[in-house]
Amino acid sequence: MDKDKLIALLQAVRDGKESVQQACDKLANFPSEHLGFATLDTHRSVRTGFPEVIFCPGKTPRQVAEIFARLAARHGRVLATRATHEQYLAVRSRTAGASWNEVARAIYLRPHSPDSDPPGVLVATGGTSDIPVAEEAVITAELMGNRVERLFDVGVAGLHRLLMKSEALQRARVIVVVAGMEGALASVVGGLVSVPVIAVPTSVGYGAGFDGIAPLLAMLNSCAPGVSVVNIDNGFGAGYIAGMINRAIAAEAE
Repeated sequence: MDKDKLIALLQAVRDGKESVQQACDKLANFPSEHLGFATLDTHRSVRTGFPEVIFCPGKTPRQVAEIFARLAARHGRVLATRATHEQYLAVRSRTAGASWNEVARAIYLRPHSPDSDPPGVLVATGGTSDIPVAEEAVITAELMGNRVERLFDVGVAGLHRLLMKSEALQRARVIVVVAGMEGALASVVGGLVSVPVIAVPTSVGYGAGFDGIAPLLAMLNSCAPGVSVVNIDNGFGAGYIAGMINRAIAAEAE
């Protein structure tokens, strides 16, 4: 049950198209649904605008499939992150239309193409090795109702590659920068644009990178204003924040 469905249900009761009892039946598992191994927050989309997201590690394929099917029946758009192909096959057997992004390790159900959604989110990476985390951000922002532009492999070792894409930087409303190694790309982008930059440190790099600690600290110490930082490899978190910012700007423009 999302906000639009709840409003439609209340209007149907008001107009006499649904009885009070029918409405009560539809709200029986609102705001939560108990599955034994999980308690679904079916009220989350009403509060935040986006349904509960499934974090797949530690869950069996059957559990992921059951949660995904229950959320799909209520919301029409579902996201499961850090999934395995085995978990995807279990989901597909229960939910028609579920898709699999192998690079992002994401299972998702999207009610419509993002082509009609407002543009404004740009996701950039330092290197090709950062793309899996970046794609997680892309999928998340798209499912939240945003059109996303990709700008991959434009790290500071070849800064001209980024500068050649200055038009893309300038038309963005919010930018996600995904980088490992020394994580310098976020500061560079932050110094070139007047919009929020969400930095995502990745665990890409050699020994002294400490699995993402080095870029995390570099991004936290950025001297460029307007740069915020999420956790290591947290493409989902960055995509979610970017999606919220862009939707808010689009709503204000309307």
